[in-house]
Parts: sequence; structure tokens; C-alpha cells
Amino acid sequence: MTAPLTPPPPPHEQSAQNAWQPPAAGHAAPAPQDAAWHGTYGQDGPGMKTEVREAAVVTVAVALGGVLLGLLWWWLAPHVPLVGDIVDKSWVVYLADSEGEQAIGVDGTFTLLALAFGVVSALAVFLWRRRGGVPLVVALGVGGLLASLLAWRIGVWLGPQQDVIAHARQVGKGVTFSAPLKLGAKGALLTWSLVALIVHVGLTALFGPRDPEPYQQGPLPKDPYGAPLP
Repeated sequence: MTAPLTPPPPPHEQSAQNAWQPPAAGHAAPAPQDAAWHGTYGQDGPGMKTEVREAAVVTVAVALGGVLLGLLWWWLAPHVPLVGDIVDKSWVVYLADSEGEQAIGVDGTFTLLALAFGVVSALAVFLWRRRGGVPLVVALGVGGLLASLLAWRIGVWLGPQQDVIAHARQVGKGVTFSAPLKLGAKGALLTWSLVALIVHVGLTALFGPRDPEPYQQGPLPKDPYGAPLP
């Protein structure tokens, strides 16, 4: 007689034996692939508090640049000539050159200067922090608008006096004098902000840091039977 053979274990028992077993004492379980990737690249910025502080610094620095813009506008803008006269014992003021384009040149000078300042400020912020972010973008926009408003008021304050009748009486009848510095196209106040935003976003897209591909960090994860997961 022969001894009865031991029957093979049922399929579900074999699957249970091949299933994952807890590591032995003294051996740490390997970290999941996605957990390792998130641990390395999960922090993609310095933190919200740091970004807000940096944005505040950028806003103040850009706004103070409006002082230089105002000085350059006052210095480079063309003068609009006016002439005073007496009509029926009342002073009147009119343009000395009715076909002149000095008034357009005043607005154009401010716009071109604001455009240049917008490019320079965006480049400086990008070189200081080679990345994007909502706080920096908002800081550039708000700072550029504040700088333009400050430059506008400084230019008007440094320019000729606003009371043209009093100025005409002061210089005398028929004497040409300069009109107050005036920004006719108020849309030029947005030039700095818009240009700074466009340039900064473009620089960030072209030269900013790139997010790594998650599947390039190591081998693909495998199931308990050693087959790679899809």
C-alpha cells in the first residue's frame, strides 16, 4: 500500500501566501513611489507668507519708481505754448500754435516712459525671483498703477502753474508761456501695469522652472505578483 498524497492547497490559500507580508523586525517598508515623488517635489514655492512679504516689497519698490518716471516726464515732455490777450477788459488764453501736436507729445512721452519702466520692473522682479506666482503678478500690477499715479501728480506739480489766467497776467499780453503739464489720455496710467504683467508672464513661461514629470523619478510600481502596474 502507498501513503495517500497530500492534496495541494486551494488557490485562494496560494494567493494568500503570495500576498504582501509585513516586513520583519528591523526592516523598514519601502515608501510608495508617489509618496517619494510628492516628498521631493511637493513644495513648489517658499510658502504663502514669504510670497506675500515679497509681493509687498515689490509693490513698494515699483511704486517708488514713479518718482523717477514723474521727473523724466516733466523734463522730456514738450511744452504747449499759450498766449494771453485782453478781450472786452477780460483776459483770455488761447493756443499760440493751433495746429501744433505738443499736447499729443505730452501723452506719448508719458506712455513711452511707462512702457520702458514696465519692462525694466518686470525684468528686475524676474531676475530677483526666477518664478511666477499670483502674489508677484498682483504686486507688479498694483505697483505699476500706483507708480503711474504718483508720476502723473509729480509731473503736474513740477510743471507750470495750473491757473493759466494768472500766468497770462504775470507774463503780460501777447507773451507766450507754457501750459500746465496735463495728461489727456488717462489710459496711459495703465501702461506700466499691463506691460509689466505681460513681460513677467512671458519671461516666466520661457525661462522659469519646469515641473518634473512624475513618471521619470524611478521605475514603475509593481503589483504583489511582480507585474508592472499600468
